[in-house]
Amino acid sequence: MQSNVYVLRPESGTSPTLVSDSANTARDAGEHLLAMQQNDGHIVFELEADATIPAEYIFLNHFLDKREPQLETELGEYLRSLQSKTHGGWPLFHEGGFNISASVKAYFALKMLGDDKNAPHMIKARNAILAHGGAEKSNVFCRYSLALFGQIPWRGVPAMPVELMLMPKWFPANIWKFAYWSRTVIAPLTILAALKPMARNPMNASCREIFCEPPEDIKVWNFNHTGSRWGEFFLQIDKLLHPAEKHVFPRMKFRKWAIQRSLDFIKPRLNGEDGLGAIFPAMANTVMAYDALGYSPDHEDFITALSSCRKLVTENRELRGDKPRYVQPCVSPIWDTSLAAHGLLEAGVAPDDKRIIAMCDWLRDLQILDVKGDWAINAPDLEPGGWAFQYRNDHYPDVDDTAVVGMLLHRVDPDRYAESIRRAVVWIEGRQSKNGGWGAFDIDNNADFLNTIPFADH
Repeated sequence: MQSNVYVLRPESGTSPTLVSDSANTARDAGEHLLAMQQNDGHIVFELEADATIPAEYIFLNHFLDKREPQLETELGEYLRSLQSKTHGGWPLFHEGGFNISASVKAYFALKMLGDDKNAPHMIKARNAILAHGGAEKSNVFCRYSLALFGQIPWRGVPAMPVELMLMPKWFPANIWKFAYWSRTVIAPLTILAALKPMARNPMNASCREIFCEPPEDIKVWNFNHTGSRWGEFFLQIDKLLHPAEKHVFPRMKFRKWAIQRSLDFIKPRLNGEDGLGAIFPAMANTVMAYDALGYSPDHEDFITALSSCRKLVTENRELRGDKPRYVQPCVSPIWDTSLAAHGLLEAGVAPDDKRIIAMCDWLRDLQILDVKGDWAINAPDLEPGGWAFQYRNDHYPDVDDTAVVGMLLHRVDPDRYAESIRRAVVWIEGRQSKNGGWGAFDIDNNADFLNTIPFADH
């Protein structure tokens, strides 16, 4: 079959060899993209992150005692493959430097899978973790996982009272002041912080050996990580909240109201099998929160939330071959399809090529036109018209995806997609903040002082 991918004419004076190589590379890349196009027109790649998401998936399974032996074997193989041969720990990006939180999560996950702590790779990892201050130096999200498995006391994490969900919009620290990904992670996490459930931990895994000091003996866990006055203020607030969390809030009537408010936030945003916020940490916290509240495994919401986590496992054997599966933080079909189409157009594919039109039609149909998401808190009268990053994430479209898709539709056929373009332009213009800029997900979400709270150390 003859390729329809062409390279635009180069400038005069360019090396013929370079032109030929560039042309061949562009042609091959274009053909590869088109070969990945699915029947409905879209393209989606795997979204690989770091060791933390596969480790958290293992945590979730062992919290629930819902093990998946074959998958966990592959996840263990995947985690071991990411371990640095240089420093012995796990980085946040390929061949990156040591990261304490990623290393603690990966090490503990491997312990759950049965890796012997005296195996060479575990000794190397443990030595690296201890050399960097031990697991007590890991970030807040890591320490919450450790608390759920009884590895550290609950005073080892910043207070995150579920009563936060009751705070009105005018209150300086309310749920709407947080970024979308933090908002969706925090809502179920506050339930876990209130109930303090204990993971089932079927393998009775422990990671005490990666602490420099026994966790129960550590006096100070939370610090002013910014060194600012706001940071010191919030650190003192945290010190006051901890005893209140333990002795006062659980006895108050509004605790039940707050938990219900959190559930009321989560329910309309469950997002089917695409999950709360369409990001794994929020989904996993939701499953654990439902479990802590006593939801049965056959409860509709529990099934939906757990299914959303399972869907992030890479299952494309045709693409992966014999490589072990891993867990993605989310999926990226809108972004992948729109950028692929732009690239094909740059390579000379005609705008009226049926495969380009199929991409654009698929994107047009995923424009969010009838849901006013969290962005509407600060723009209640604005007409919806954005795109999300994932297949469905109707409460959280973003400006950058919307701009890239809108530019593509205008570039391909401004008449065919006129209404979609109009809605996108109106929505983007209405999303401008008072300071003149745009945030990806929210308007005027610039409460920078919240970056100084103990919870925001990650």
